[in-house]
Amino acid sequence: MTSATYPTIFDAVPLPRTRWRTALGVVGFALLTAVAAQIRFHLPFTPVPVTGQTFAVLLTGAALGMRAGAASQALYLALGLIGLPVYTDFEGGWHAATGSTGGYLVGFVVAAAVVGALAERRQDRSFLTSVPAMLTGTAIIYTLGALWLAHHLDVSLSKAVELGVSPFLIGDAVKLVAAGLLLPVAWRFVGDDG
Repeated sequence: MTSATYPTIFDAVPLPRTRWRTALGVVGFALLTAVAAQIRFHLPFTPVPVTGQTFAVLLTGAALGMRAGAASQALYLALGLIGLPVYTDFEGGWHAATGSTGGYLVGFVVAAAVVGALAERRQDRSFLTSVPAMLTGTAIIYTLGALWLAHHLDVSLSKAVELGVSPFLIGDAVKLVAAGLLLPVAWRFVGDDG
Protein backbone atom coordinates (compact mmCIF):
# COMPACT_ATOMS: atom_id res chain seq x y z
CA MET A 1 0.00 0.00 0.00
CA THR A 2 1.47 3.34 -1.01
CA SER A 3 1.25 6.49 1.05
CA ALA A 4 -1.14 7.91 -1.55
CA THR A 5 -3.84 5.47 -0.40
CA TYR A 6 -3.92 6.73 3.19
CA PRO A 7 -6.43 9.54 3.75
CA THR A 8 -5.23 12.69 5.44
CA ILE A 9 -7.12 15.40 7.26
CA PHE A 10 -6.94 17.37 4.03
CA ASP A 11 -8.94 14.81 2.04
CA ALA A 12 -12.48 16.01 1.40
CA VAL A 13 -14.64 13.19 2.74
CA PRO A 14 -17.91 15.00 3.37
CA LEU A 15 -20.35 13.98 6.02
CA PRO A 16 -24.04 14.18 5.15
CA ARG A 17 -25.43 17.67 5.64
CA THR A 18 -28.38 17.99 7.94
CA ARG A 19 -30.27 21.00 9.21
CA TRP A 20 -28.62 20.80 12.62
CA ARG A 21 -25.18 20.44 11.03
CA THR A 22 -25.87 23.49 8.85
CA ALA A 23 -27.10 25.46 11.87
CA LEU A 24 -23.98 24.49 13.80
CA GLY A 25 -21.90 25.56 10.82
CA VAL A 26 -23.62 28.94 10.68
CA VAL A 27 -23.02 29.57 14.38
CA GLY A 28 -19.55 28.04 14.35
CA PHE A 29 -18.31 30.14 11.44
CA ALA A 30 -19.81 33.30 12.99
CA LEU A 31 -17.81 32.51 16.13
CA LEU A 32 -14.70 31.76 14.03
CA THR A 33 -15.06 35.23 12.51
CA ALA A 34 -15.34 36.74 16.00
CA VAL A 35 -12.15 34.94 17.07
CA ALA A 36 -10.39 35.96 13.85
CA ALA A 37 -11.35 39.59 14.58
CA GLN A 38 -9.17 39.44 17.68
CA ILE A 39 -6.12 38.36 15.67
CA ARG A 40 -5.24 41.91 14.82
CA PHE A 41 -2.72 44.67 14.81
CA HIS A 42 -3.15 48.31 14.06
CA LEU A 43 -1.20 50.24 11.47
CA PRO A 44 -0.47 53.83 12.50
CA PHE A 45 -1.60 55.39 9.21
CA THR A 46 -5.06 53.82 8.82
CA PRO A 47 -8.18 53.35 10.97
CA VAL A 48 -8.59 49.86 9.46
CA PRO A 49 -6.79 47.16 11.45
CA VAL A 50 -5.16 44.05 10.03
CA THR A 51 -7.28 41.10 11.21
CA GLY A 52 -7.91 37.45 10.45
CA GLN A 53 -11.54 38.09 9.50
CA THR A 54 -11.08 37.87 5.73
CA PHE A 55 -9.74 34.33 6.18
CA ALA A 56 -12.83 33.36 8.16
CA VAL A 57 -15.25 34.98 5.70
CA LEU A 58 -13.75 33.26 2.64
CA LEU A 59 -13.69 29.90 4.39
CA THR A 60 -17.28 30.44 5.56
CA GLY A 61 -18.67 30.98 2.08
CA ALA A 62 -16.68 28.19 0.47
CA ALA A 63 -17.57 25.66 3.16
CA LEU A 64 -21.21 26.55 3.84
CA GLY A 65 -22.48 27.71 0.46
CA MET A 66 -24.41 30.82 -0.44
CA ARG A 67 -27.33 30.83 2.00
CA ALA A 68 -25.64 29.39 5.07
CA GLY A 69 -22.44 31.37 4.41
CA ALA A 70 -24.35 34.64 4.19
CA ALA A 71 -26.42 33.66 7.25
CA SER A 72 -23.26 33.02 9.24
CA GLN A 73 -21.78 36.41 8.45
CA ALA A 74 -25.16 38.12 8.98
CA LEU A 75 -25.25 36.47 12.41
CA TYR A 76 -21.74 37.78 13.13
CA LEU A 77 -22.81 41.29 12.06
CA ALA A 78 -26.01 41.09 14.15
CA LEU A 79 -24.19 39.86 17.25
CA GLY A 80 -21.94 42.89 17.10
CA LEU A 81 -24.80 45.26 16.33
CA ILE A 82 -26.67 44.22 19.48
CA GLY A 83 -23.58 44.99 21.51
CA LEU A 84 -21.77 41.70 21.95
CA PRO A 85 -17.98 42.26 21.85
CA VAL A 86 -17.34 40.24 18.67
CA TYR A 87 -15.73 42.92 16.52
CA THR A 88 -12.04 43.77 16.52
CA ASP A 89 -10.67 44.86 19.92
CA PHE A 90 -13.70 43.19 21.56
CA GLU A 91 -15.97 45.99 20.42
CA GLY A 92 -19.67 45.79 19.66
CA GLY A 93 -22.68 48.06 19.28
CA TRP A 94 -24.01 50.45 16.70
CA HIS A 95 -21.04 52.81 16.90
CA ALA A 96 -18.56 50.00 16.20
CA ALA A 97 -20.70 48.55 13.38
CA THR A 98 -21.05 51.90 11.62
CA GLY A 99 -17.51 53.14 12.24
CA SER A 100 -14.62 53.15 9.80
CA THR A 101 -14.89 49.43 9.17
CA GLY A 102 -18.67 49.25 8.70
CA GLY A 103 -18.39 48.66 4.96
CA TYR A 104 -16.10 45.71 5.51
CA LEU A 105 -18.62 44.17 7.91
CA VAL A 106 -21.40 44.41 5.32
CA GLY A 107 -18.92 43.18 2.73
CA PHE A 108 -18.41 40.03 4.80
CA VAL A 109 -22.06 39.07 4.33
CA VAL A 110 -22.06 39.75 0.59
CA ALA A 111 -18.66 38.09 0.05
CA ALA A 112 -19.67 34.94 1.93
CA ALA A 113 -22.81 34.72 -0.22
CA VAL A 114 -20.92 35.18 -3.50
CA VAL A 115 -18.08 32.81 -2.56
CA GLY A 116 -20.73 30.34 -1.41
CA ALA A 117 -22.63 30.64 -4.70
CA LEU A 118 -19.43 30.04 -6.65
CA ALA A 119 -18.60 27.09 -4.40
CA GLU A 120 -22.01 25.62 -5.15
CA ARG A 121 -21.01 25.81 -8.80
CA ARG A 122 -17.98 23.62 -7.99
CA GLN A 123 -15.41 26.42 -7.75
CA ASP A 124 -14.23 25.06 -4.44
CA ARG A 125 -13.25 21.51 -5.35
CA SER A 126 -9.52 22.19 -5.40
CA PHE A 127 -7.22 24.92 -4.23
CA LEU A 128 -6.74 26.21 -7.78
CA THR A 129 -10.45 26.39 -8.58
CA SER A 130 -11.22 28.06 -5.27
CA VAL A 131 -8.79 30.93 -5.87
CA PRO A 132 -11.01 32.86 -8.36
CA ALA A 133 -14.00 32.55 -6.02
CA MET A 134 -11.99 33.78 -3.06
CA LEU A 135 -10.45 36.61 -5.09
CA THR A 136 -13.97 37.69 -6.00
CA GLY A 137 -14.98 37.62 -2.33
CA THR A 138 -11.92 39.63 -1.34
CA ALA A 139 -12.69 42.21 -4.05
CA ILE A 140 -16.23 42.57 -2.71
CA ILE A 141 -14.95 43.15 0.83
CA TYR A 142 -12.45 45.73 -0.43
CA THR A 143 -15.01 47.52 -2.59
CA LEU A 144 -17.67 47.89 0.09
CA GLY A 145 -15.04 48.63 2.74
CA ALA A 146 -13.38 51.38 0.69
CA LEU A 147 -16.68 52.94 -0.35
CA TRP A 148 -17.84 53.16 3.26
CA LEU A 149 -14.42 54.35 4.45
CA ALA A 150 -14.47 57.18 1.90
CA HIS A 151 -17.94 58.19 3.10
CA HIS A 152 -17.13 57.82 6.80
CA LEU A 153 -13.85 59.77 6.64
CA ASP A 154 -15.14 62.18 3.97
CA VAL A 155 -12.17 61.49 1.71
CA SER A 156 -11.80 60.60 -1.96
CA LEU A 157 -12.18 57.01 -3.06
CA SER A 158 -8.50 56.91 -4.04
CA LYS A 159 -7.56 58.00 -0.51
CA ALA A 160 -9.87 55.34 0.92
CA VAL A 161 -8.17 52.70 -1.26
CA GLU A 162 -4.80 53.95 -0.04
CA LEU A 163 -5.94 53.60 3.58
CA GLY A 164 -8.23 50.59 3.40
CA VAL A 165 -7.08 48.35 0.56
CA SER A 166 -3.44 48.79 -0.47
CA PRO A 167 -1.87 48.01 2.94
CA PHE A 168 -3.79 44.73 3.12
CA LEU A 169 -3.16 43.14 -0.27
CA ILE A 170 -0.24 40.90 0.73
CA GLY A 171 -1.79 39.80 4.02
CA ASP A 172 -5.11 39.02 2.38
CA ALA A 173 -3.33 36.98 -0.29
CA VAL A 174 -1.85 34.86 2.51
CA LYS A 175 -5.27 34.51 4.16
CA LEU A 176 -6.79 33.49 0.82
CA VAL A 177 -4.19 30.74 0.39
CA ALA A 178 -4.75 29.54 3.97
CA ALA A 179 -8.53 29.43 3.46
CA GLY A 180 -8.10 27.49 0.21
CA LEU A 181 -5.82 24.97 1.85
CA LEU A 182 -8.20 24.43 4.79
CA LEU A 183 -11.31 23.91 2.67
CA PRO A 184 -11.16 20.09 2.77
CA VAL A 185 -11.00 20.17 6.57
CA ALA A 186 -14.01 22.50 6.67
CA TRP A 187 -15.99 20.25 4.33
CA ARG A 188 -15.32 17.30 6.60
CA PHE A 189 -16.96 19.08 9.53
CA VAL A 190 -19.85 20.83 7.80
CA GLY A 191 -20.67 18.22 5.21
CA ASP A 192 -21.26 18.74 1.53
CA ASP A 193 -24.40 18.80 -0.55
CA GLY A 194 -22.90 17.36 -3.58
